[in-house]
Amino acid sequence: FSAACEKVLREDGPAALQYSASEGFAPLREMVAAGLPWNVDPAQVLITTGSQQGLDLIAKVLIDAGSRVLVEAPTYLGALQAFTPTEPDIVSVASDDEGVELADLSAKAAGARFFYILPNFQNPTGRTMTEARRAALSAEAARLGLPLVEDNPYGDLWFDTPPPLPLSARNPDGCVYLGSFSKVLAPGLRLGFMVAPQSIYPKLLQAKQAADLHSPGFNQRLVAEVMKDGFLDRHVPTIRTLYKSQRDAMLAAMTRDMPEGVEWNTPGGGMFLWARLPEGMNATDLLPKAVDKGVAFVPGWAFYADKADASTLRLSFVTSSVEQINIGIAALAAAIRDMRQDAPVASVGR
Repeated sequence: FSAACEKVLREDGPAALQYSASEGFAPLREMVAAGLPWNVDPAQVLITTGSQQGLDLIAKVLIDAGSRVLVEAPTYLGALQAFTPTEPDIVSVASDDEGVELADLSAKAAGARFFYILPNFQNPTGRTMTEARRAALSAEAARLGLPLVEDNPYGDLWFDTPPPLPLSARNPDGCVYLGSFSKVLAPGLRLGFMVAPQSIYPKLLQAKQAADLHSPGFNQRLVAEVMKDGFLDRHVPTIRTLYKSQRDAMLAAMTRDMPEGVEWNTPGGGMFLWARLPEGMNATDLLPKAVDKGVAFVPGWAFYADKADASTLRLSFVTSSVEQINIGIAALAAAIRDMRQDAPVASVGR
């Protein structure tokens, strides 16, 4: 990174520190377009200040007060936070381990502005939508005339098998695609991107100009430099290996320590594991007991737009060492036992 910083300053000089185009640094947009698994014109790429800004721009352009917006149940908390200020009617669509339930989507789609979805290693559940469900969703969205907003910050963080082709590759004119450099490079750079159809790109660009003129030009040149010299291609496999070892450590600790009745999934990538407490237990009530033992999690209710499953919680395995994971899961299991006042019994995760 330091060498790339020096090179940008040495070769680009004052231009790297000046105002730049609102669309983004042209070479970076070209690299983003070339790296996506479908034919993307760089003119469709808009560089954003993190992919979170992309959600804000979508809210400003596509949502009016009272308009219907569809989201998964559960969904990314940051999306709910981005959409809520525009006062939409946010409607949850049921999902299962294969992805969104199409019958529920079809029943709720009338008049919706768009359906927001994270098909790869979803935040918070860690689930990945199957190929069959993607194909069916793409066809059904096209039939309904329902635009899709596909958020894919975790797609490169697969552990064993790459995820299926993005929804946007199947129907580019019916999708807005969001990507991020935060999860594979550095979140402090605050850089992401959008790929949007020409029908709404000018409005998104106008909203971007009004928000911050452009994303940091120096950071854009820095990311372009590390992509150009191959650093990013070498770095991502290292992240995958690290995160997989941390996931495996958490799964092993859950199997070893969790009381009977606790359930969890096995994410194939990403950063998160989704768990469910035994019947009758509330994750919000558990949180202070867990914090007292030195471990924290996010209660699942925060990820629901409407009716929440109070027994669910999200665990992150990427911010802690294997040793810390083992200590933390043991502490969480102890907090659950204290809350239920049961003796520990080994459980096998599903």
